[in-house]
Amino acid sequence: NPLMQKISIALNQNKIYFAGFSAILFAAILFLLVNGKEAAFISLNSYHPFYLNVFFINYTFMGDGIFAVCLTALMFFYFKRKQAGFALLYSFLISGLAAQLLKNLFNSPRPKLYFEAGTYLNFIDGVTLSGSSSFPSGHTATAFAIAAVLVLMMKNKNWQLLVLLAAILVGYSRIYLAQHFLLDVIVGALLGTVSGILAFYLAQNRISIRKSIKRMHQVPAELAPPAAMQAS
Repeated sequence: NPLMQKISIALNQNKIYFAGFSAILFAAILFLLVNGKEAAFISLNSYHPFYLNVFFINYTFMGDGIFAVCLTALMFFYFKRKQAGFALLYSFLISGLAAQLLKNLFNSPRPKLYFEAGTYLNFIDGVTLSGSSSFPSGHTATAFAIAAVLVLMMKNKNWQLLVLLAAILVGYSRIYLAQHFLLDVIVGALLGTVSGILAFYLAQNRISIRKSIKRMHQVPAELAPPAAMQAS
């Protein structure tokens, strides 16, 4: 399969990032299974100094749709890297649509709605949401989709772990700010990574895909009606 072969080569060239991602993902799943949904959330939020509040309130923007759009525009118009721009755009659209679909299917309560009053005390006024749509984390999906595209397309592979750390911090910010549970972040990270890999393939092959679609819609000459019939 040419598709799987290309993806396999791309993953192998960036094995530091994807091996690190797999290790963190495994550790997060294990932590969740051992502690459970509530205990895992509270354990990850035991330390809340003011400086971290300020940092994560601002840093979580790295997973926002506005940041993704700005980064895409920067890639298109400033760096003039059209292929990378298309990959970022596709990754944002695919991960965003998939996350919204799952949010509407599951309609899971966010931590502030989930916990009874007084159970958890580190909610941040003006930041923490109290509604539903917790599963999965859209910010995390966007961050990991962007990270996957950047890693797959960057020439300097020394930045792989830094890009991974940047995406992980976005995911953790969603838990720290009590917007999501660990499960929401895990699924968001998986969703984003798959979206980024798919977007990378689509961007790499967008011209050939476009030609294939055109050929599918073209009527073969032998099936086309005669010119006389078209004129009538």
